[in-house]
Amino acid sequence: MTPRHAATPPALPVARFAERPPRKDMQNFLHLSLPGHPTALIRHLGQPDTTLVIGDMPVDWRRGQREGQLYPDLMIAFNVDARAITAERGYAIDDVGKPPDFVLEVASPRNAENDYINKRTGYANYGIPEYWRFDPTHADRYPQPLAGDRLADGAYQPITITRTDNNRYWGHSDVLNLDLCWEYGQLRWYDPVAQRYLDTHDSEANARIAERNARITAEAQRDNAEAQRDQAQAQRDAERDARIAAEERIRQLEAELRRRSQ
Repeated sequence: MTPRHAATPPALPVARFAERPPRKDMQNFLHLSLPGHPTALIRHLGQPDTTLVIGDMPVDWRRGQREGQLYPDLMIAFNVDARAITAERGYAIDDVGKPPDFVLEVASPRNAENDYINKRTGYANYGIPEYWRFDPTHADRYPQPLAGDRLADGAYQPITITRTDNNRYWGHSDVLNLDLCWEYGQLRWYDPVAQRYLDTHDSEANARIAERNARITAEAQRDNAEAQRDQAQAQRDAERDARIAAEERIRQLEAELRRRSQ
């Protein structure tokens, strides 16, 4: 199943949310922004005008303020006016007409318990179909290194998480049609259709390095092959010159013998 994209929704009126106080931890940056996961998801999901992929943006109802503003570390919404929501600096569910489709939290040292208790309740009340949690410390902050919930009848039900070994866990997001993976304390996204991981900045850099090294190796092999061809041609030229010289010497000797026999 791949995410469905509808026609571009009508533009929303710009009524900006209040500025959020700066964060005091770096978990979002270290485990989402620095590896380049938002960029990879934007590329993979496509439709940037109607698909919102963003982090640290408040989500709430414009009217009612039932939960108070919650700030997912990562939020994804399909079939929305991404530019208008970004301009508002917040996701107003009643203005957009639907909740976000996916949110994820990265465990922080200070308020991890808030993520899997209060925010879990809040996101369910918002009607967000999937809520995921990632703990880079291997469950020192959350109860599990990787956990996901899927909304069913207004309540979250745990998503099955498979443990490959002590350093690898994964679960499948129906909303994104991607596997979320916990691997050696790093978050990865796996496309089960293409059977490959989404690129991170490191994997892209490594691919470029590998491509450059392959190109250098190929060029060196071509240069070596050309050198071998040149050497072989030089050998053939030397053998030809030696043969011509030998034939000329033979002619000279034959001519000398004929002269002496006269």
